[in-house]
Amino acid sequence: MSFDLLAHALTKPGQPEVALQAIQDAAQELIGHKLFTILVLDHARGLNSRFYSSHPVEYPVGGYKPIDPTREFYNIVVNQGEPRFLHDREDIIRTFPDHAAILGLGCESAVNMPVRWNGRTLGSLNLLHDAGYYGPQHRPVLNVLAGLSIAPFLRIIEGQSA
Repeated sequence: MSFDLLAHALTKPGQPEVALQAIQDAAQELIGHKLFTILVLDHARGLNSRFYSSHPVEYPVGGYKPIDPTREFYNIVVNQGEPRFLHDREDIIRTFPDHAAILGLGCESAVNMPVRWNGRTLGSLNLLHDAGYYGPQHRPVLNVLAGLSIAPFLRIIEGQSA
């Protein structure tokens, strides 16, 4: 899945699902992951939702949780617009209330990459893998994936307000 194929997926009908699958495929090929999710923020209602999961049975989509501005995720990913790298099992346990499900999939590291438009974080691409897997060397590819994710995120947000 090259960036060219991903960009082409954005032109196809069936959005945003077609693009989200292509983003996951590109992330797998270009970086790698055991679990891939997409979190979408609903700033107007103060909520976030897991909109997409590569493992919908073990790590399902749906439901809303309040956006918590006191959390590390909010400060780094939402406010600063920077990726957050979690390096090991301890980071996963400390960070995610649902860490048992994440660890059960063999995931002990993560990166939360913000998807931003017009100075605002729309949500994040979340890749999870073995301990120590992710680092700053992945940032250039993550930047492109996040940029190509803007249109699908805007479509999702548009659908939330409809």
